[in-house]
Amino acid sequence: MQIALREVHDSDLPVFFRQMNDPEALHMAAFTPKDPGDRDAFDAHWKRIRASDAVHRTVLADGDVVGSAAVYGEPGEREVTYWIDRAYWGRGIATAALRELIVQVPERPLYARAAADNAGSLRVLHKCGFRVTAEASGYANARGAEIAELVLALEA
Repeated sequence: MQIALREVHDSDLPVFFRQMNDPEALHMAAFTPKDPGDRDAFDAHWKRIRASDAVHRTVLADGDVVGSAAVYGEPGEREVTYWIDRAYWGRGIATAALRELIVQVPERPLYARAAADNAGSLRVLHKCGFRVTAEASGYANARGAEIAELVLALEA
């Protein structure tokens, strides 16, 4: 399977919206918008982030839009995030996409956060060189509760 990253196109946004409304994926990601079904809020969010200096990419698998990956935040505190359509989980796509993203954004350190029970995402981050640096907790909208999360860093 050929994995590639490209700039986000307007035509990607409806795909992202659908992907981000999968109940199982929302539960796993945990830290999601309060109402992921609010299309106006989704559109406003993407308008803001596309106008920012964040690096946002569409993830393609054999030419099909299967998710997104990004680096955002202030220098020295920048975080990575990614979302892969659940139909494509377990195929190495998130790992390949994140590896490419961190090549495109060579600044270090980069940080990531994941629900402590999100084994798949933690595996992706570890394969890409991220290491746990802290434990925290936060309110997870998708679960309606405070949950444990891990903070990871990618140094040099």
